[in-house]
Amino acid sequence: MKKILITGSNGLIGSQCVQFFCERGVEVIGIDNNMRSYFFGEESSTDDVGKILSSKFDKYEHHNLDIRDKDSLEKVFQSNNIDLIIHAAAQPSHDWAAKEPITDFEVNALATIYLLELYRQYCPSASFIFTSTNKVYGDQPNHLNLKEENSRIEYYDENGNAGSVNESMSIDNCLHSVFGASKVAADVMVQEYGRYFGLDTVVFRCGCLTGPSHKGAELHGFLSYLIKCMVHNKHYTIFGNGKQVRDNLHSWDLANMFWHFYQSPHKGEIYNAGGGRENSTSILEAINKINLILVANGMNEWNKFDIKKDKWRIGDHKWYISDLSKFQSHYPSWTLEHSLNALIEEMTLKEMATL
Repeated sequence: MKKILITGSNGLIGSQCVQFFCERGVEVIGIDNNMRSYFFGEESSTDDVGKILSSKFDKYEHHNLDIRDKDSLEKVFQSNNIDLIIHAAAQPSHDWAAKEPITDFEVNALATIYLLELYRQYCPSASFIFTSTNKVYGDQPNHLNLKEENSRIEYYDENGNAGSVNESMSIDNCLHSVFGASKVAADVMVQEYGRYFGLDTVVFRCGCLTGPSHKGAELHGFLSYLIKCMVHNKHYTIFGNGKQVRDNLHSWDLANMFWHFYQSPHKGEIYNAGGGRENSTSILEAINKINLILVANGMNEWNKFDIKKDKWRIGDHKWYISDLSKFQSHYPSWTLEHSLNALIEEMTLKEMATL
């Protein structure tokens, strides 16, 4: 029987995909060795997620493998009839990448070409989905016509309309961060395996991905980590002025994008994947939204939440909103099902339940 392979299967996107595809009767092989705890500490460990998935789904088979171990990866490809690869494993923080650039490149770029070559060798009729990042655009969005408003930074096009970023934005001649550069290498290689070798590969350039199972940390997972700090009255550092904007996509909505591609794949395609304008927020706006939920649920001590401001992170986006029109034109039956307000409420109430 054909199976799908998911790397980073204990992480936010990987675990959501395991659940999404298993619930649709697909057999899933997961690969995850909990490197997130190495990147961000034991508080960010995903081992518990893997145990839940293994106990919940009889169609799920877990492998505790490092994706940099090509020989072990090859054994998985040799012993299974793989119909789809979802490559969601990554080192996801540009701050962390600057500490260990070689580790970052090995995880993000080298492991990706290992997977691509095993895919080409053992299951070329399958599809390959890669979770890339909006950081491949480097700091190009910062050079758009940005305006600082009361609670957010905003972008207006030449006609004065509030804009978004589509896939035509250049990824060249800009500052990426070490993390962004390693993801560019992987992003372009995935495209080449589609366009040069004629394989069904796709790159999803993701904005902020989040959801109730996100193990947010200061260096990665802004909305999840912000909620955690506010609920538990912990210190929170804003890198910048707090008006920076991100669009936020629920992990379920991204898994659903993957499902649509799986049903009708394209070769060497690129899609921006985020929550779009309707799911965009600045940090200051997010703080206000979370506060309203906390107060509505009886937490009136939220003002103990301590905020400090620090300098902008190198190469960080001051504004970014994904243009989803290309994906929606190719897959018109896909719709965004989780609003920003519902997403924030779901995550906040789940965190409050830990008190």
